[in-house]
Amino acid sequence: MKTKKSTFILTCILIIFLSIMSSSYAEESSVRAVINAGKTFAPINPNLYGLFIEHAGGLVYANLWAEMIWDRKFYYSVGSGPTGSDFFGGSARPWSPVGPAECVTMDTVHAYAGNQSPAIALTTGETRGMSQALPALMSGKFYTGRIVLAGDPGTKVSVSLVWGTEATERRTVSIRRVSTAFTKHDFVFKCPVDIENARFEITATGSGTLLVGAVSLMPADNIRGWKPEVIKILKTLRSGVYRWPGGNFVSAHDWRNAIGDPDKRPPTWDPVWSAAQSNDIGTDEFMTLCRLTGVEPYITVNSGLGDAVSAAEYVEYANGPVTSCMGAIRAANGHPRPYHVKLWGIGNEMWGSWQAGYMPLDQYMAKHNLFAAMMRHVDPGITLIASGAMPDTMTGSTESLNLGDKLIPDYLGPADWTGNLFLNCLDNMDMISEHYYNYNTHFDLSLAQQVPNDPDEPLVDWMRRPANHIRIKYEEYQEYLKLIPGLKKKPVPIALDEYAYIAFPFNYKLVPAYAWNFHEMFRYSDLYQLGALTFITSMFSASGGEVVLTPTGMLFKLYRDHFGTIPVDVRGNSPQPEPRDPPGGEQPVVNAGSDTFPLDVAAAWTADYKVLTVAVVNPTESARTLHMEINDARLSGKGVLYYMAPDSLTANVVAGEEPGVTIEKELLESLPANPTFAPYSVSIYEFRVNGRHHHCGPESHHGCPYQSTSCGGLH
Repeated sequence: MKTKKSTFILTCILIIFLSIMSSSYAEESSVRAVINAGKTFAPINPNLYGLFIEHAGGLVYANLWAEMIWDRKFYYSVGSGPTGSDFFGGSARPWSPVGPAECVTMDTVHAYAGNQSPAIALTTGETRGMSQALPALMSGKFYTGRIVLAGDPGTKVSVSLVWGTEATERRTVSIRRVSTAFTKHDFVFKCPVDIENARFEITATGSGTLLVGAVSLMPADNIRGWKPEVIKILKTLRSGVYRWPGGNFVSAHDWRNAIGDPDKRPPTWDPVWSAAQSNDIGTDEFMTLCRLTGVEPYITVNSGLGDAVSAAEYVEYANGPVTSCMGAIRAANGHPRPYHVKLWGIGNEMWGSWQAGYMPLDQYMAKHNLFAAMMRHVDPGITLIASGAMPDTMTGSTESLNLGDKLIPDYLGPADWTGNLFLNCLDNMDMISEHYYNYNTHFDLSLAQQVPNDPDEPLVDWMRRPANHIRIKYEEYQEYLKLIPGLKKKPVPIALDEYAYIAFPFNYKLVPAYAWNFHEMFRYSDLYQLGALTFITSMFSASGGEVVLTPTGMLFKLYRDHFGTIPVDVRGNSPQPEPRDPPGGEQPVVNAGSDTFPLDVAAAWTADYKVLTVAVVNPTESARTLHMEINDARLSGKGVLYYMAPDSLTANVVAGEEPGVTIEKELLESLPANPTFAPYSVSIYEFRVNGRHHHCGPESHHGCPYQSTSCGGLH
């Protein structure tokens, strides 16, 4: 017995030793990728390249919208309000009185929009009014505006750009036809010089009281209110889909406050982000943004503080004919043609106790079904996306403990939000919304909280964290398929409509992590049908009218332009290492990645099968060599390599500065058999082929939704 036991122990030691040596050798010199081009899977949905935006403080208005006047409809009283910038880039610039402060009061009886409008008590002997600081102005540029006024007919009003004390350091437009009823007046300025510290003034002389209902100032080249330079660069991304208007914001938002005449829309308080909102960007403006950038709109309705009737009316406003009640209102607002919005989300993170209108799961399931029924009654053809949270999300947020007594909830147990929606709402959904966020922390199951990452954490582990979220939701979906027979009959794909690596500062370090995230979604291309990175604003950097793609934006463009759409099977000889942490929360049972550790490899045909693309991510700090073998494709010997490989992880691209990151292009005359990849690089090969032998395709998934198959498999 001792001899057998000793032999067993020695054998185990030998196996472990050989395994370590094999792994080390593979990592250093002989990592192999076999690309089986004949084994294809479900097409990659272009909506995986989507983006998310919401009204979080000044996020939309400061970065995408062209309006230059802050609080233009006077939510705050003149002389009051916050100052400084919010977290999302908005800059609060309160109105200040010109002349005696007591001469500017707020009229709540004759308010033009919202609850109050400034009332300026006038006199013929003194100029009185109000002013506000402006963002930088550019020399030679035209600025257009409008102002809504009511007062005595003899009142003389001046609207001015001012940048100094001299008479030559201002431009003024005079308005001399003031009416006793609120009337709009247009004005135009041409800026003579570059101005960093200008202010906008509304002043008047005369008798009686001048009421100011609303005021606006935008660069004249704005496109329906949007910044043209931002529209231009967003259009190049071909993002597939934009999700809007939230996010947490939507759960306390009434969409009806943001339609119609923008000057009459009431400014409201957003209790979620603790900010005043002008409601200038509503449904019609969002649809314009989507048309200008060529993406599909995805609207989330308020199932927090909102109700099913309002949600159904929202669908009718967007999609109903002009003969319908809400369609007629849309037409009256200048949009007679229905928008035909296909994608509709019911609520945002309704599983989270922080959400406005949060309710227990059993109550919310009934609410979801009511919303779905009423929305589909208006338009049976819409795609409904339910607000889900699989066990990993319920664990990582600790919301599982609000609904049960287990940190990691049992499948279909009281704290499995997505599982219960599948069980009780399956007929009333077409997709399930899932979210994840990574930080410079990780969720510790033993402590039931986020803890700082180990400062000595290998870079490859840091890079893998987003992809692990993709993998764990795939694993969880496999469990649902075992437990819910109806899910096999009616597959419900995942809409990953919020995700991000929140790691400051935002620089190139995010790029390999997001590329790996893409690869993992591509591996399960039938399950993952929509993605929306948080936020659109992470795609670009803007300054002084110049806009450039950030490293993250460059990555999205790189894959959208140069990676194929029909995934193919990739195998290797170097599996990903075993997880260091127990499964649950942020850790799947099997680490994300291809069997080409430490590299990650994905491949896909273009839609016409004329080009085979191969993407390689090196998430380490060392150069790595890969032996590539391509089967079932006759290569022409010609190709192109696109890659991002800056000298530093902290490299960045900032408007107005020399770019630290570029996309390089290299022409290839032959297939590189053993290419070497620079540290933390992302590379995409395009190989043009003369033909291919295709013996197995996505049809092998039929009858086996979102599961691995005998034909290459989703491994």
